[in-house]
Amino acid sequence: MRALVKAGPGAGLELTDVAMPAVGAGEALVRVLRTGICGTDLHIVNWDPWAQANITPPLIVGHEFVGEVVEVGPGSRGVQVGDIVSGEGHIVCERCRHCRAGQRHLCPNTEGIGVHRDGAFAEFIAMPAGNLWRHPDGIDLDAAAVFDPFGNAVHTALKFPVHGEDVLVAGAGPIGIMAALVARHAGARNVVITDVNPYRLELAGRLGAGTTVDVRKTTLEEVRQQLGMAEGFDVGMEMSGDPAALHDMIEGMANGGRIAMLGLPSKESSVDWSRVVLRMLTISGIYGREMYETWYQASVLVTAGVDISRVVTHRFTAADYEAAFEAAGSGHSGKVIIEWAEK
Repeated sequence: MRALVKAGPGAGLELTDVAMPAVGAGEALVRVLRTGICGTDLHIVNWDPWAQANITPPLIVGHEFVGEVVEVGPGSRGVQVGDIVSGEGHIVCERCRHCRAGQRHLCPNTEGIGVHRDGAFAEFIAMPAGNLWRHPDGIDLDAAAVFDPFGNAVHTALKFPVHGEDVLVAGAGPIGIMAALVARHAGARNVVITDVNPYRLELAGRLGAGTTVDVRKTTLEEVRQQLGMAEGFDVGMEMSGDPAALHDMIEGMANGGRIAMLGLPSKESSVDWSRVVLRMLTISGIYGREMYETWYQASVLVTAGVDISRVVTHRFTAADYEAAFEAAGSGHSGKVIIEWAEK
């Protein structure tokens, strides 16, 4: 089968033929239809310090996908041949305290597909059947292909109650846009999404993510006045990983405000903790999805009309993977899809 492989240390990937994955007990074989490119994949392609510290080549990369189950191993439950599925890419140990308590997303022994074990940028992938999420019939395949990052957005957006609240989303990347869409669907009074990238702000506005703000030109205080907000924001979602964005968010929160942080800073940054303490702010880190409550919530939201397929702006074939990664890293795209097969 064809697969995108990090063959060795250094920048780039190779589209090459590799052996078909074996299907063991409790596993299922999935024919990959479409995959989404994640920031993690860009780190691996560029072979930056994070990738050098975490990736052991050779490795098939990729973890965002939708596919069709074509084989089910002995002892597998929950899926059958013909199901359209995406995969929870965190493979947990099932033995630690958190796994046994049903808090699998906190497992300290997690292995990630496309990071610690072969991933989904291939014609086929074998995974534990329990990690596959069956989609409802008729789901848009673009939406299904980005269910992994949509799950990140859902986990962040619903970490704290947003109904009737004023919400600030820092970072208008695809996950930030999807989080804003969820907050609006969940009944937030005002949703403000900030960035410094005009393309992404235009995309956010076009998709109805809320009030878009270029923070180089407009301050959060000015936005509050325009929207008639007497106090600061009730809920913040930090999706950018930018220290300046976090600083502005903390300054812009109302007393007792709550911040969910998904964005991962590339280096250490300082925080004025006196502001956090004296204003009684709550800050919660978000990593991945809650297994599997977030997947359920994501399915319900899509069924209820939250259209995440529009976040996909570019599509490529596997043969054009280099152009796909260039688009994904350009800052002038939403989600980028690589098509591997037709349904």
